[in-house]
Amino acid sequence: MTVGVAIVSWIALPSSFTIFNFGSQKVVKNWQLFLCVGVGLWAGLIIGFVTEYYTRNAYSPVQDVADSYRTGTATNVIFGLALGYKSVIIPIFAIAVSIFVSFSFAAMYGIAVAALGMLSTIATGLAIDAYGPISDNAGGIAEMAGMSHRIERELMHLMPQATPLLPLGR
Repeated sequence: MTVGVAIVSWIALPSSFTIFNFGSQKVVKNWQLFLCVGVGLWAGLIIGFVTEYYTRNAYSPVQDVADSYRTGTATNVIFGLALGYKSVIIPIFAIAVSIFVSFSFAAMYGIAVAALGMLSTIATGLAIDAYGPISDNAGGIAEMAGMSHRIERELMHLMPQATPLLPLGR
């Protein structure tokens, strides 16, 4: 995606243009806007990886929260709250660095395009999140309709990380 942003910024943007920076004028070059979008894009990637680490059950933070429940509910709530506070440290720094770099290159306009860089991957994330339940629902409908097992196999090829469909009394 970074390469695509670079190509678009060199082809579609003028080599330099003027923006207003709190009453004064500032000349911005196309490579500076590319860096603003790139910093936002990479900050969004960092936020995504940190979020996955703190929310996926294969990693230790979620397992530690589950283990803290053994000593009681209050311990679990306190541990979960502390882990929630800890989980936002890296994303806050990623956003702060993105804001600082973008503002230094292109003032408020740089911050705006960095935010667009952060949001540019949201369509892919939403499509992935929506595809799983749709595929599962299709498998459930096929199973309840009494369709052949071939359809279940085809759905499992489309989504190999899904759990196998449970037979309903067949």
